[in-house]
Amino acid sequence: MGIAPTLGTAVLASPTGPLLVPPLQDETDRPFLSLVVPTFNEIENLSDFLTAVLRTLDAALPDRYEVIVVDDDSPDRTWEAAARMAVVSPQLRVVRRCQERGLARAVIRGWQVARGSVLGTINADFQHPPEMLSRMVERVADCDLVVATRHGDGGSLGDWGLKRRVTSWGAGLIGRFLLPEVFARISDPLSGCYLVRRDAIQGVELKPLGYKSLMEVVIRGRLERIRECGYEMRKRHRGKSKVHALHPIQYIRHVFRLRAESRRQRR
Repeated sequence: MGIAPTLGTAVLASPTGPLLVPPLQDETDRPFLSLVVPTFNEIENLSDFLTAVLRTLDAALPDRYEVIVVDDDSPDRTWEAAARMAVVSPQLRVVRRCQERGLARAVIRGWQVARGSVLGTINADFQHPPEMLSRMVERVADCDLVVATRHGDGGSLGDWGLKRRVTSWGAGLIGRFLLPEVFARISDPLSGCYLVRRDAIQGVELKPLGYKSLMEVVIRGRLERIRECGYEMRKRHRGKSKVHALHPIQYIRHVFRLRAESRRQRR
């Protein structure tokens, strides 16, 4: 995977412009998987989380993957901690976004610098167990999209409280009513962990709002076969949740926009 960078060269500038995933330019020495980890103030989780991810992927895809941390210029300097790890882990890359915010957009910006034929994302708070990635890598071999699901076979919400369960149920109800073409294809369209084949979304402009990118991929991507991987949702390991009052509003706006675009395309 090349020579390990120095701290000064480990941090890449974020791409700008439309959220388009480009085709691969170099067919040689490329990884199979490019996994994006979007972060903001995750300094408390970062080292343990990335160590677990690298250990899992070393076993599943030795020398055939890269992990791209995309950080929104965290005040706690998460990006700097990631860059220090990248000095000794050449499969780790870091993008620092100084002008843009939003988890879903961070994921796509990471894909824009990715070199893999399979693209993925996972959050850095341990709510998605890193060891699940090995099962997802196996399943993406014969499909276009693999989604980590809380609602399908083998999945659960874990020890979520009543408020979060009701909120999740309400979001799903809205989505099933307004975007049945998405919610009929996958059991957990709000999942923050999935793998997608690059050629299923390259050249397609993605337009996410807020913190959920998967609905964009399902609506706009060229997906034939989709598989799922059930998991038990865990509590955040350390640090504060990034969920805020605007997220439900952004989600509803996003759903309505996708519905309107879908209707226009059918006319």
